[in-house]
Amino acid sequence: MTRKEPPFTIGIEEEYLLVDRKTRDLAINVPEALMVECQRRLEAQVSPEFLQSQIEVGTRVCGTVKEARQELARMRQCVAEVAGEHGLAPIAASTHPFAAWDRQKHTDKERYNTLARDMQAVARRLVICGMHVHVGLDDDDLRIDLLGQVSYFLPHLLALSTSSPFWRGEETGLKSYRISVFDELPRAGLPEIFDSWGEYQRHIAILTRAGVIEDATKLWWDVRPSARFPTLELRIPDICTRLKDGVAVAAIFVCLLRMLYRLKRNNQRWRRYSRMLIKENRWRAQRYGTDQGLIDFGIGEIVPYADLLEEIIELVRSDALALDCLPEIEHARKIITGGTSAHRQIAVYREALAGGADKAQAQRDVVDMLIAETVADL
Repeated sequence: MTRKEPPFTIGIEEEYLLVDRKTRDLAINVPEALMVECQRRLEAQVSPEFLQSQIEVGTRVCGTVKEARQELARMRQCVAEVAGEHGLAPIAASTHPFAAWDRQKHTDKERYNTLARDMQAVARRLVICGMHVHVGLDDDDLRIDLLGQVSYFLPHLLALSTSSPFWRGEETGLKSYRISVFDELPRAGLPEIFDSWGEYQRHIAILTRAGVIEDATKLWWDVRPSARFPTLELRIPDICTRLKDGVAVAAIFVCLLRMLYRLKRNNQRWRRYSRMLIKENRWRAQRYGTDQGLIDFGIGEIVPYADLLEEIIELVRSDALALDCLPEIEHARKIITGGTSAHRQIAVYREALAGGADKAQAQRDVVDMLIAETVADL
């Protein structure tokens, strides 16, 4: 009997930073009325995040990438409108160009109070935002199998999404400094590899019985089986400032999972590489984004990112056609030619300095760019 193909539904969560339109700094005391109004309009699709200066939105379960894009566009527009009524604006960036983490206040919510208590300064430094992509896979063992295989592509997806080149007013030299901050958490980074759902559950049980975690939601891997939904959840990307860039990353992820499922259906599989090798590419994506290429483990050489992207597009072309998202994955080529948000932030900053602006003004110019691009082309 041929097994029914997984649904490959998609859900996307985005986290935004809220900035003061006058100072361009993070809004430290966000009016309660802002969240109340957002929830009135978007209901359960919007929620507070760890910090008061953050807000999270999430799509419903969507049948197509295009449907998810429409939902995100509607929610970005709503958050921007409501924030504007309070002199604030959302920015889709994984770090703020100059905000000080030690001035931020966390949201008074049991989950976040516990996180702040347990993680201390590590949690207080989490002035970062990301994008999470859920793909529906209704078989637990399949989720574990694809978890181990899709890890190879995590650096490729991170490189396309980078939006955090600044930290506390300094150009870090990294395209994704968010990864450095997030890696301070326990149970972060590349996922472990398991041979079955049962083996995965036994590992979770050890940690829960010991009382170090309540459940699997406390695994903050770059990709993980969701503890709440029958999905595989991508967590490595920065939040893309331009919505269409984030949609491209999400589309590639769902297409990669369908490609890996096709291999499995034909009694084939993607080769599993060691965490040591994948971590090297992860670092290169974090440091350089798409600029310096990634290692092709098969030939043992660094290959330009544009060439790797073309290989991925061809690899999943039939999947993109089946899932009706070929234009979305092909948009990734424009990310390379036009740069990620990190590239554009650095360009605005350096251009302002070259024009005679001081560092503070140059950083405010970056925030202005982020405000505009977050709601562009919705």
